[in-house]
Parts: sequence; C-alpha cells; structure tokens
Amino acid sequence: MPAGQAVWAELLHFLAGGGGFTLEIGTDEGSSLLRGDGARLMVDARLLSRAVSHGILSRKGKLFSLRPEAAAHLRRLLAAPHEAFSAQHGARETADLMIDGALTRVTVNRAESPLGGLTRLKEKGGGAFLSPEACEAGARLHADFTRGGLQPRLTMRYEPHLGGSAKGTAPGMAELSDSALSARLRVEAALDAIGPELSGVALDVCCFEKGLETVERERQWPARSAKLLLRAALLALARHYQPPARRSRARHVWKEAADGD
Repeated sequence: MPAGQAVWAELLHFLAGGGGFTLEIGTDEGSSLLRGDGARLMVDARLLSRAVSHGILSRKGKLFSLRPEAAAHLRRLLAAPHEAFSAQHGARETADLMIDGALTRVTVNRAESPLGGLTRLKEKGGGAFLSPEACEAGARLHADFTRGGLQPRLTMRYEPHLGGSAKGTAPGMAELSDSALSARLRVEAALDAIGPELSGVALDVCCFEKGLETVERERQWPARSAKLLLRAALLALARHYQPPARRSRARHVWKEAADGD
C-alpha cells in the first residue's frame, strides 16, 4: 500500500473505534487524537484538516466525528492495489487532451472526481449541465496541475529542512523538470484567464477534487451555488484553451459605416 494511503488507513482504522475524538495540541509528543476509550494516536493536525475538507470528518472545536463517507474511504484504501480497485469498478478512463500542441493521453478517475459526477448532471430540459468543452477544460487543468507536481503530499509527520522543499510540499522551481515547469506555467496562465473571482472554485474542484458541498461549506457560499460558479469558471477556461475565432465580419461592417459618414 503506498505511504499516503497507509496514513489514511491508519487514521481511519483508529477513528472506526466509534464515538467522538478530541484533538490535543501542543503536548510534549506533538498533536494527538484522544478516543473515548482512552486510545491515543499521534497525528499531524493538517492531515485532520484535510480529512474535514474532503468530507471524511466533521468538526466542532476540538471534537471530531466520523462522517458516513469514511467507511467507503476505508474500504477502498484497504482493498488491494488502488489501481486494481479502480479498474475493477470501471472508475478510470483515459482521455486525449491537446497540451502544448501535442496530443497527450491522461487518466481520469470519474468515480472519485467531483468533476466526473458533474459530467453526468442534466439540466431540467434534459441537456447536459456541463458542455464537453467545459469538461475537457477541467480535465486539462487537472492534468497540468498533477504534471506540475502541485498536488500536496499526505504525510503523518512533516520534517522541514533548510536548503530545499519540505516534506508534504511540491518541489521548488529549481527542482522541476522542463515538462513540470511548463505544466506549472500553463496552470498559472489558465488561472489568470479565469480571473480571481472564479479561479478558486476551479482549483478546489478540478485540482484538489473537493466536493461541491465541501466548497460551499469552506467558502460559506449558499447551497447549490458552487456548481453554477464552477460552470462559469470552466466555460471561461474552455475559451482560454480554445479561443473563439475572431469576427472579421463585424469589423468590415464597422468600416463600411465609417466610410459612409
């Protein structure tokens, strides 16, 4: 089992003991979770925050409780290789995206990706909620985000050191390959094109793979607003990746009107 999955499995096994869990911060040994039966697990508080953001845990102050979704996460992590699980359930699909002028094949987990669920969402009239161009734009942003090494790594303990990047963080510019650096620059350009008002929800859903309810809760947005803002963000992103043809006819009409004055 990969290290990141082992961390989640250890945490979820501990939480599966039932009841509430209290976070103790600042003890001599670091942060720990205290279970109702007295059992204790040393854990990085940032890992718990990530579990809350993914909808695995709910939190009130220092008290955590397990959400129903956690059982499915635990079953998936303990099933024997993760890729085999996804293939068995038909979760992983391949898509060909045009990146930097080259056709690139990427793998997308439709079952786990919040964006994958939205691709099947329908309008009241029966049409797709997201256009194929919007879906492809979201997948392309995720592919560049992953290729650029921007996805944070999950570890139980963080050990920062001088002169390089810390564990749990993406590598610095000097450590990147040319392809990873190009991917980062494409992500930066894409987010600039979306604009500051909408880039956050695109990052949350397409890159960090947060659910819409989680995004609304974290950003304190009204219910069912995240999907509308995400659609606007993805349409802007699609126009960035595939700019519409310039309308020369409009300029010609304007010139004729100007000549007639």
